[in-house]
This record gives sequence, structure tokens and C-alpha cells, in this order.
Amino acid sequence: MTQSRRRFLWEAGGGFASLALVDLLSRDGFFAPRAEAAGSGPLSAKPPHFPAKAKRLVFLFMNGAPSHVDTFDPKPALAKYNGSAYKGPLTVGSNGRPVGYLMQSPFEFRKHGQSGLEISSLFPHTARFADDLCVIRSLHTDTAAHASGCLQMNTGNVSIGKPSLGSWLSYGLGTPNESLPSFVVMTDPRGGPISGPSNWTAGYMPAAYQGTLFRSTGAPLLDLATPAGVSERTQRGGLDLLAELNRRHLAAHPQESELAARVYSYELAYRMQTSAAEAVDLDQETAATREMYGLDHKLTADFGRKCLITRRLLEKGVRFVQLYSGGGHIEDTWDGHTDCISNHRLHAGETDRPIAALMADLKRTGLWDETLLLWGGEFGRTPTGEGVGKPGRDHNWYGFSMWLAGAGVKGGQAIGATDEIGFLAVEDRCHVSDLHATLLHLMGLDHTRLTYFHQGMNQRLTGVRGSVVKKVLA
Repeated sequence: MTQSRRRFLWEAGGGFASLALVDLLSRDGFFAPRAEAAGSGPLSAKPPHFPAKAKRLVFLFMNGAPSHVDTFDPKPALAKYNGSAYKGPLTVGSNGRPVGYLMQSPFEFRKHGQSGLEISSLFPHTARFADDLCVIRSLHTDTAAHASGCLQMNTGNVSIGKPSLGSWLSYGLGTPNESLPSFVVMTDPRGGPISGPSNWTAGYMPAAYQGTLFRSTGAPLLDLATPAGVSERTQRGGLDLLAELNRRHLAAHPQESELAARVYSYELAYRMQTSAAEAVDLDQETAATREMYGLDHKLTADFGRKCLITRRLLEKGVRFVQLYSGGGHIEDTWDGHTDCISNHRLHAGETDRPIAALMADLKRTGLWDETLLLWGGEFGRTPTGEGVGKPGRDHNWYGFSMWLAGAGVKGGQAIGATDEIGFLAVEDRCHVSDLHATLLHLMGLDHTRLTYFHQGMNQRLTGVRGSVVKKVLA
């Protein structure tokens, strides 16, 4: 019988050489979380590090990078310098593109709400909630490429293989529901982000923590229905036998966390055959609700459906939902290289009304006070056009905007600032790791304490940096 090197070393000398290592790891509490996971399931509900209002998080991901100077960061100076050559020290040039000439926003900004928060005319519906929005105008990141930018925004790292934000929340808090995943993802029908499932992976964590991809039309999950000719009794008996065999193996090999996750996933899939189908069945919704979300209008139908399904998933106890606007590449996303004007009109038009409907519905149903919303993309766009008279904008990782709203957030404000023309974050600079630290804090988790032991060290979503943005907090 063949043996692995690990097994050989463990059994050599009756395993005597490993006793010292086991003792040291036990003193450090290394085995405690694994024993807990094996005994109660990897997604069992866990208390937060400290009391927090937010219990759920919805990430409205605008794939392709929306332009902050055309959405939530007005720059009057761009009208003054419109058509002038940019003479500053910053460079862009993704794919060899020139920096270009300064270009004013074609969209009018107006003050909204009692706070007077300035918002672009692209978002007339979202603007009604201006007093709920906290816009961070000073974000910056480490990469100008879409794939690595999406990865860093989702996992805190530009490299593939790290756990995503939703996975960290599932790991740190578990889930209050037993019939649906803790972490659900819905992509754009035109395609997912360039780096694909790496954006919702569990990375080096057990597979139970990774995101579950839902389809917004048809069956939410492929192969969810029971095969023809198989009775419920037969299916249940087969699952019970499989679970018993897996538990016996797990008892003999408690270090195999992947097996514990697999046992849990089989049971979850069985329960989801009913609950997941109910969550995406919108036939019983009223005509007023369908109109509010724009389900019967071609422009808003897809994102409206995803937003309404999101509300239903939150009602059923799903911890984290991520919705993607924009899929595939270039103009199918918010990546307005050729024509930022028509591009942003399209994608804002698809999403503005459904997002506002979701916000109104969360308030109506009482979910608002326990739900955190995050809107934004992987980075921003330049205040310059790509050439003379060309309305496209290049990638800008030096400064951009995102907004938060809902539980624990102080709305009606803008935090930080970019420079006069919107190129560089200069005031209250906020790195992606700071954003992640703030999101975790709002969910009741200390980003320095939320760790996972891997490759000989305690890994964190925020790595070795990250600070909570206190101005965000209510």
C-alpha cells in the first residue's frame, strides 16, 4: 500500500517525534477551532467580536470601474480646464493608452436631501436616499488591471487563491439559516468578472465558505431538482448513508476540514431544493412591486430581478449577497474606454431604479437597520479623455469613490477628497484594506482578530495593514 510522506513521518517511531509538536500546537489553541467545526458544522452561527447593528451585507459590484468624477465626486475645475493637456506627474496608459486631455463631466451634479450631498444626474432614484449615503471619495488601490483590481476589492489581495470578503464573513459569523447558503453571488447575464470565481472563492479555507453562484432566471442552481424516478425516501436514505460514512472517516481524520465542509454541503443542497426555488419565484409578487423594481422593463429587468431576489434572500437569513452589474469585457461593463458617456448612461440606467427599490424595500420590511450596503467597482476612471474630443476615460487607481449605507453607517456625508481634478486621493486617503477593516467592524468583527491559520501564520483579510474609517460609523 502506498503512503504519503506525511503519513510515513507521522507513523515513523510510532509517531513519537510528533508529540512535542502536538503539545505546542494544543497550547496555542490550534486544534480548538477545527474540533468545533467538526462537531457543529463549519457554518454554525458564531457571536461577533462585539455588538454590531449590521448582520447582513449586500455588495453592489459595478464591474468595470465606474467614473467617480461622473457619479459621486463633482469636479467643477474640470469645466475650467476642459480640453487642456494634463501636466501632472501621474500616469495611466493601460494597454499603452495615452493620458489624454482633461474632460469635464457631461452629467449635471445636484445637491440632494437635507445633507446637500452632491450626486450625478445618472442616479435620480438613488439620489432620493442621499441622506442615507456615506460616500468615500478618497479610495485608492494597488493595481490598474481589471482582473487584479476585482480580486483586491473582493479578497484584499491582487493574487488568486485568497478567501473573499463573503468567505471571511461566513467563517467569522456563520449563518443564521439552515436552508440556504451563507454567501450568494449573482453575476451579469453578459458574463462574470474577468478573474471569474476567484472573486468569491474560499481560497485556503474549507469549501463551505465559498460563494454559491445563483442564476437570476430559471432554476437558481443547476442540477437542483431530484432526478426523475428517485423518490424523496430513496434520496434521503442515500444521503443519510453517505453522511454516516463520511462522519466515520472524519472521526478518524479530524484534520480533514474539507470533508467536514462536504458533509455540510450535501445536507444544504438537499434543503435548498425547496428553499432556493422559493427565493427566486417572483410570480407571487404584486404588480406594484414588479413596477418598483422595473421587472417588466427591458433596461432594468435583470438587475431588478437580482435586487428583488436579494431582498428575499436577506429575509431568509443569507449573510452576504453580491450582485454584479456589467459582465464580459469593455463596453459590456462599466469600462468606458471608448465612450464613457453612453456607457455610463446604459449601466446606470440598468441599476439605479432597482437599487433604489431595494433600499426602499429594506426600509419597508424592517431589514434596513440590520443590513449594510456597499456600492462601487474595482477602481475609478481618469479625469482625462483618451485623446482630443474622445469621451472615453482610462483606469484610475490613484483615487475613486464608493458609497456605504444602512446599518451602522452615518449617512448624508462625503468622506475624504481627491485633488482639484479628481486624479489623486489627497484627503483622508482610504486604501482597500481600510474599507475592508471598516466593513468587518460594522459587522461586529475586529479585522486584527479575524484570522485563519495557513502556511504557518495567522492570515487576515486586511493582511498587515488596514484601519477602520471612524468617520463612516454612526
